[in-house]
Amino acid sequence: MESRTMPAATWTSTSQSLPKRDLWQAMARGLRCRCPSCGEGKIFRAFLKVADKCPACGENLSHHRADDLPAYLVIVIVGHIIVPIALWIETNYAPSMLLQLAFYLPFTLVSSLLLLQPVKGAVVGLQWAFRMHGFDESRPEGVEEGTIAKLNVVK
Repeated sequence: MESRTMPAATWTSTSQSLPKRDLWQAMARGLRCRCPSCGEGKIFRAFLKVADKCPACGENLSHHRADDLPAYLVIVIVGHIIVPIALWIETNYAPSMLLQLAFYLPFTLVSSLLLLQPVKGAVVGLQWAFRMHGFDESRPEGVEEGTIAKLNVVK
């Protein structure tokens, strides 16, 4: 028989009481590969490696968890540009397959590489604006930065 107990009080973010961060400004700064906080410092230390902190304002950027989302967004964006162009050219001109590959493959590769960094910057800006992951300065009492709270499951 399963016993039902009242769940322990769960900590919730106090982000509502903190000043709101401008989402569009943070994402626009990220698109320009700049710090979402100040807009001055460079957000990347290498092609897709986010700097640990902003060189201009010192904002901690190591909390980002952009992972695969920027790549998926770039695939969607580039796909929505390339596919209609390819269909239009194919139906109107019917060029040879070799000519199509000579155009579409380099165009897809170059446009994907050009979009990856700005899109990742925008995702980091989105996470910063919404105080996702470690970008929320408030933590529950007794929980230090970097620790993961474990859920207690009652069976």
